[in-house]
This record gives sequence, structure tokens and C-alpha cells, in this order.
Amino acid sequence: MTKTLDNNAIWNEAAKGGLLLGGVSVGCLTLKELAAVSGSDFLVTAAAVILWVVEFFGCILLMRGQMFKLKERYENVTMADTARLGRRIALFSGLLLASAQALFIMQMPSEQMNELVNQLSESMSLTAADMENVNAVLDRLPLFSFIFQWAYCWLYGSVLASILSRYIFMKELFNQ
Repeated sequence: MTKTLDNNAIWNEAAKGGLLLGGVSVGCLTLKELAAVSGSDFLVTAAAVILWVVEFFGCILLMRGQMFKLKERYENVTMADTARLGRRIALFSGLLLASAQALFIMQMPSEQMNELVNQLSESMSLTAADMENVNAVLDRLPLFSFIFQWAYCWLYGSVLASILSRYIFMKELFNQ
């Protein structure tokens, strides 16, 4: 702990952490997409469940590790600093995941997209007006997906950062 922590250092550490967490999330998304190409319903479902668990718990552990590294590398790190780091990591990793997800949607063949819309129509008994609305949204689906995925990642990461930052300093309080 020889370095002094400033705002630029937090942004730099967050960029590295966001790249790591975003890379794990994009890797899991890519593996899910590859499983979907196989055509096997069992493989798709198994991959989705397993990769969700890996991504969920992996990102928690990776964010925790990034927060501990910040505390080890810099002097006078506070709970607010680790929470700030976590929120910024979530911002960067969410940007990567949302971009990858939007890219996958844009690359989806139109036949596959039409099949999904037809399944939606059958399962929800949509009217012709409803189908017009669905088709109107399809053109903007990558944008909507990007915005909502990025917002979700940032909100989830912010809550996680708040919880983990307290955990890191509580551990110190109880000498663990």
C-alpha cells in the first residue's frame, strides 16, 4: 500500500475490473449462443442454467476480488471508495455485455426472429394489432436490449457493490 487513491486511480481500476467482468459475461453469452446453434433443447437449457450460475457467482467473486485488490494497493481506502469502484466496474462491464447482446440480436437471421415472433403470438394469443406493435419494436430491439441490459447490469452491480463494500470493511472489524 504505497499509492494514494484518487479519482483517476478508481476509474483506471474500474476499467480493468469492468473488462474482466464484462469478458466473463460476454464469454458466457457467447457459449449460450453456441449452445443454441446446436439445436438440442436439452443442451440449450443445460448451458443456459450452468452458464447463468457461473456468470452470477463468478461476477460476484470477481467484483469482490477487485475491491480487495483496491484496498491492498492503495492507502486510506474507504468503504465509499470500494463502493464507487464497484459501481464503475458495473458500468463498464454492463457496457461490454449490452454491446455484445445487441450485436448478437443484430446478427440473428430474420427467419429465426420470425419464428420467435410466431411462438410469442401463439403462446400469448396476440391480435393483429398486437402483432403490428411487436413488429414495430423488432427494428429497435437491439437498441432496447442494449439500454435495458446496460441499466440492469449497472443497477445490479451498484447494489452488489454496496453490499460487498460493507462486507470488506466488516471483515476488518471482526479481525477475519
